[in-house]
Amino acid sequence: MLDGQMRKLIDPPLNRIGVWLASKHVSANGVTLTGFAIGLLAALAIALQFYLAGLVLLLLSRVADGLDGAVARASAPSDLGGFLDITLDFFFYGAIPLAFAIADPEANALAAAVLLAGFYATGSSFLAFAVMAERRHITTTAQGIKSLYYIAGLAEGTETIAVFVAFCLFPDWFSWIAYGFAAICFVTAVNRVVIGWITLKPGAGSDPDN
Repeated sequence: MLDGQMRKLIDPPLNRIGVWLASKHVSANGVTLTGFAIGLLAALAIALQFYLAGLVLLLLSRVADGLDGAVARASAPSDLGGFLDITLDFFFYGAIPLAFAIADPEANALAAAVLLAGFYATGSSFLAFAVMAERRHITTTAQGIKSLYYIAGLAEGTETIAVFVAFCLFPDWFSWIAYGFAAICFVTAVNRVVIGWITLKPGAGSDPDN
C-alpha cells in the first residue's frame, strides 16, 4: 500500500548512489547477492536470539535491495537481474519468520507458519498476475520502475519490512504481530485475485491501477 509513496522518497537518493556505484563498475547483480547474504546473516542472528543485531543486518540488506535497482538503471538493466532480485527477495521474506520460529519454537512456530502461508498467498497472486500482465503487455510505474507488473495491495514491501522491524524490537510480541500481518496478507491476496479476475477476463481494460 505504501510502496508507491516510499519510492518517491527513496528513489532520488538511491539513484544518485546507484550512479556513483555504477561509475565504480559495481554490478547490480553483485549488490543483489550482497544484500541477500546480509539478509541471511540477519536471519541467523535472529535465530540465535540476537534480535538487535538481526535488525541492523536486516535494514542493511534492504538498503542493498533498493540499491541494486538503482545501479541497474544507471548501467544496464537485465532480465537476469530482475529474476535474481525478485527470487532472492522471496527467499529473504521467508527466512525471517522461519528464524523467529527457530529462536522460540514453542511460542512462535504456529504464528510463523500462518504468516508464511500468508506470504505464499500474496506471492502466488503477485507472480501469477505478473506473468499474465507480461503476456498482455500491461505495464505501470505506480510502484517505481520494476522488472514486472504487480497489483498493489495492503501488504507490500514497505509494510513487510516495518513488520520485520517490529518483530526485532518486540520479539515477545512476535505471535500477535505475525497473526495480524498474516490476516492483512490474506486480504491482499484475495484482493489481487478479484482484481486479476476483473482485469484479465475477456474484454477487460488494461490497467487495474487506474
